[in-house]
Amino acid sequence: MAKTPKKPASGKRAGAVRRKTAAKRAAETKAAARKGAGKKGAGSKLPTNTVTRKPNTDAPQTIVPEPAARKTGSKKSSASTASSNRTRPSAARGRARVAAKRKVAGKTPNKTGSKAAKRTARKSATRASTARGVARLLRPRLTPLGAFDIFARRVAIFGVVATVFMIGSFVFKLPSMDNLDALASSPSMTLVDIRGQTITTRGLSRGNNVAVGDLPPYVSGAVIAIEDHRFYYHFGVDPIGLARAMAVNLKAGRVVQGGSTITQQLAKNLFLTPERTLRRKCQEMALAFWLEAKLTKDEILTLYLNRVYMGAGTYGIEAASQRYFAKRAEDLTLPEAALLAGLLKAPSRYAPTNNMERAKARSEVVLRAMVDANLLTEDELFSANRHVTRLAAPAATPGAHYFADYVVEQVPGFVGAVSEDLIVETTLDLTFQRAGDIALTFALEQDGEASGVSEGALVALDLDGGIRVLVGGRSYQRSQFNRVTQARRQPGSAFKPFVYLTALENGWKPSDLVVDEPVQVGDWHPTNYKDDYQGEMTLTTAMAKSINTVAVRLGSSVGTQNIIETAERMGLTADLQPVASLPLGTGEVSPLDLTRAYVPFANGGRGIFTHVIKRIRTKSGEVLYERSGSGPGQVADPVDIGLMNGMLAEVVTSGTGRRARLANGRPMAGKTGTSQDFRDAWFVGYTANVVAGVWVGNDNGAPMTRVTGGTIPAAIWKDFMTRAGDNGPKWDLPRVPGRFEPLDLVAASLEEPVRRSEKEEGGGFFSRLGKFLGGD
Repeated sequence: MAKTPKKPASGKRAGAVRRKTAAKRAAETKAAARKGAGKKGAGSKLPTNTVTRKPNTDAPQTIVPEPAARKTGSKKSSASTASSNRTRPSAARGRARVAAKRKVAGKTPNKTGSKAAKRTARKSATRASTARGVARLLRPRLTPLGAFDIFARRVAIFGVVATVFMIGSFVFKLPSMDNLDALASSPSMTLVDIRGQTITTRGLSRGNNVAVGDLPPYVSGAVIAIEDHRFYYHFGVDPIGLARAMAVNLKAGRVVQGGSTITQQLAKNLFLTPERTLRRKCQEMALAFWLEAKLTKDEILTLYLNRVYMGAGTYGIEAASQRYFAKRAEDLTLPEAALLAGLLKAPSRYAPTNNMERAKARSEVVLRAMVDANLLTEDELFSANRHVTRLAAPAATPGAHYFADYVVEQVPGFVGAVSEDLIVETTLDLTFQRAGDIALTFALEQDGEASGVSEGALVALDLDGGIRVLVGGRSYQRSQFNRVTQARRQPGSAFKPFVYLTALENGWKPSDLVVDEPVQVGDWHPTNYKDDYQGEMTLTTAMAKSINTVAVRLGSSVGTQNIIETAERMGLTADLQPVASLPLGTGEVSPLDLTRAYVPFANGGRGIFTHVIKRIRTKSGEVLYERSGSGPGQVADPVDIGLMNGMLAEVVTSGTGRRARLANGRPMAGKTGTSQDFRDAWFVGYTANVVAGVWVGNDNGAPMTRVTGGTIPAAIWKDFMTRAGDNGPKWDLPRVPGRFEPLDLVAASLEEPVRRSEKEEGGGFFSRLGKFLGGD
């Protein structure tokens, strides 16, 4: 049965129908929106600003607004509701999209839809877009050629940034340049020995600085031609020179040529250390630019010529001219100027005092460079090469420069910063110094190669601690390393006197019997030099023959810590460890340290402070410093010192140090020492007015060919004492007081020793020692 069509509604009925139709459309729109949101983001929901109820099929569908949105009693509520329902679908869709995005981002939808939430959403979208852009930039999908181009650009950018960062960090850490004037006019130090003879002059003098304009043109010309022929054209750094040096070095496969300009060399000399690092090179270049901006070319060259090292312990053109030719720099001839300019490449190697033929050949290279630079003609070159260059006799021995270095380091600590030239009166005796140089050099040249010995050192002290001789090595020109003060080596048996002195202080006597037999300390089995054992003997015999097993037994008896305390009282400053092998000299000491600790044996038990400076004054006569101190006082009992002198005298009479015995029978004592595997050999000996120590070995610690302290070192000691002229009256060593008068060693010196008569001495040492100990 067909339904009868309904009549169109009118009035209130028509309005209800329209509202019902609008509500139905709104419901359908919401359902579609929810369905779309579910597809875009699982679990997303529409904002709940309205409550939608399921329509009733039997009754007209109505929509109940939220309480907050309902206006009770309002005449326009029906119309407002209908209008709101018409606009809600589009708003719902917008809120659905925002909610979906937030859900994906892991955020809870903001029910209020605030502006802050919208801004956050926009920022998140912007960041995501930026990240996608960076990803596309860093991982482009290009052809291989395009990818390589991108890679090359990145490397270039990163390289520039890294270079700027590196140079910037270096430049900001440059040394202070405020004291350039002070550096350019440092005072000179003239060192003199105990007799007033000039040893050397170090540093610069403000009054004696030599300006480039005061020198003959060929002096500066020779330096520029061989060191930096574009000096007047570059800005502190020479790119052409750097490129040339790089090409030459690459071709040779090693560094054979440098690219530093004179300005760079001056910057290094004034402000930097000689280390070879990239950091130092960058600083050098930055300082070179700064010097070029601050100074004129002639001022830079003047500073350079007055500060550069020129071999043989000389600094500056004036000091080198005086040292090599005994004339002022203004009076140099062309061949002499070429010789000095040739030194700058390698001062020690080309110094004429080291090898005149090599220095002459180098000067010819300089002269040829001057011709190539159009500073000389061929005729002038021929005339200069025919000239015979003669050297002046040195005021001091080459070895004295080790001593000069040691003194110069200490002067600022006594007088601080000064502006006047100084006269430094030292403790060195040039006569003794020459004797030490000759004795050491002669022995190493004669026996060194066959014995596997390449280096040595010798130091001599007076009884007050003044250093009279300091030979820091075989050749100062070859190596400025001062082995007397800087080397740390094992003394071997030369350490045993401190073990025996500790034993005497603990009640032992030189005549006490000990047994030379195998000994074991834990897992350690010390042996003697010849791996034999001689049985029962006295302490004196054990000392003379340097028996290791006896020294180890004494060490265990008296305690290694007590031995260390004794050694420190006597003057050793080394860091000694209380180990079982200490009595055999396994700690490391310097030759100066060990020799200083022997001085109390020679002066009756008084400690000393080693020193090298007696007085410092200005050239005008003002005394800035004068030594007035003494020493730490009595550090050992004179009785024990007297007994020790008897035992150590037996070492050179019948023991391991016989080769050191003086031919004229002069009273002396000493001790040999040899470290493990013959790596170090020592002899430290003394008379009544001088104590000297000798060490030989190799800087790299390589073993020698069975060299002991009783061979080469003992022979050097004897040769030195003989050449030095220490062969005057036969002064005895300090003896046991109470039985006879001790020697007044305070007044004793190398110049004015105090004489005692044979009657006062009361016979030989061993007869007096026997009476003191109760013998016949």
